[in-house]
Amino acid sequence: MNPVYLTYLGLTSGLYAAGLPCALLYSKLSGRYQRSIYQRMGISSQPVIMDKHGPRLWLHAVSMGEVAAAIPIIEALQTTVPCAGIVLSVSTEHGYDLARSRLSADIACIYAPVDFILSVRNAFRNIQPDVMVFVETELWPNWLMTARRMGVRTVVVNGRISERAFRRYSKIRPLMQPILGAIDAFSMIQDADAQRIMAMGADIGRISVNGNAKYDLLTRQTSPHIAPAMRRLFALNDRTPVFLAGSTRRFEEDIVLDVYQKISPEIPDMLLIIAPRHPKRCNIIQQRIAARGLKYQLRTELDEISRTAPIVILNTMGELQAAYSIATVVFCGGSLAPLGGQNILEPAAWGKPVLYGPSMEDFLDARAILETSGGGIEVKNGDALAEKVRFFLTRPDETRYSGGLARKAVEMNQGAAQKHAGVIRNILAQNPLTPTDGRVSGNIRQAALRP
Repeated sequence: MNPVYLTYLGLTSGLYAAGLPCALLYSKLSGRYQRSIYQRMGISSQPVIMDKHGPRLWLHAVSMGEVAAAIPIIEALQTTVPCAGIVLSVSTEHGYDLARSRLSADIACIYAPVDFILSVRNAFRNIQPDVMVFVETELWPNWLMTARRMGVRTVVVNGRISERAFRRYSKIRPLMQPILGAIDAFSMIQDADAQRIMAMGADIGRISVNGNAKYDLLTRQTSPHIAPAMRRLFALNDRTPVFLAGSTRRFEEDIVLDVYQKISPEIPDMLLIIAPRHPKRCNIIQQRIAARGLKYQLRTELDEISRTAPIVILNTMGELQAAYSIATVVFCGGSLAPLGGQNILEPAAWGKPVLYGPSMEDFLDARAILETSGGGIEVKNGDALAEKVRFFLTRPDETRYSGGLARKAVEMNQGAAQKHAGVIRNILAQNPLTPTDGRVSGNIRQAALRP
């Protein structure tokens, strides 16, 4: 066994032993994580029961972003492998809620075990998967080594390796090589992701490029009933100009407020919506707005009283996608701050012109899609952002044209989920691995796939 992995195994075991009593006590005293703590820690021994008796697929998606990619892949699998039982594990409560609200009742949703060897083994025995699928690139050593020992094939789908992640993984290359060697297929988003995973040690013969499954879900999230409801909530008429700054981070709120103060004298009826990437930062944003002498309201206040302030802070989770529906122009954060950007195709799906800074390393494929179509525009600083926001708020024809290009770009990049599902289907059809730990392999269920 790889000595680096043995070191990792020892470290995770020690951390688990030290942290388990604290985690259980915290959950009991605070009331948090009570619905998930036993699954996360691998204490629950309850098998995952499914109605279907075909092969079992276990997909793991960490949080809301990965779940958004997993959903269309699961829907494609339900068509291409209808006999399969499917389990989706998540790591966050918001991800769990999104999965449960979007997926059919026959998909089992659970909380993922922490990467401790006994927790992971218990989860594998409860689920008995034939194929373990990691959405994006959650490469957990104990999961992968356990899968290999238990005769479970493994696949990465919607695989993404950002430049920052590549630099981190490169520092632990001796650990990554045996991990990547245990994976049967890598279905990556774009060529750059494929090149990076290959440079980390993945076998070129196991790598394919199939696009981003998240885009398949975007157009389905743009229901025509959403915008009228959001306009009523924010007390808007059809002509109210709305500048929405989504997923802002660090100092970007100050830049956005500078832009607002610069152009609001020309556009006095403008509404500014600020949606921080992390709602816990709302208090900081409130202080910054108040220090400028500006009036604002929190989104949560609008359930009780009408909006009267020219600035609203979106202090809720899960509403940003709906809020994009009422924007005239959108700035996507994490891009003027050097943090890799956010998913600029979410507002594009609503047909909105999208502005973003130069730091888009985590979403290069989305950037290329929008810039090729003309629906996305890079702004290098606050002055450039103010210029473009003013342009789109005062030129409705140009706004509609640019937004239309953005929407068309999203529509033209559908179908990745079906390709990723095809990779899983092909792996499932291969001969099963031989378990090395005495497990009675669940792969006998693969007979359901054969003619």
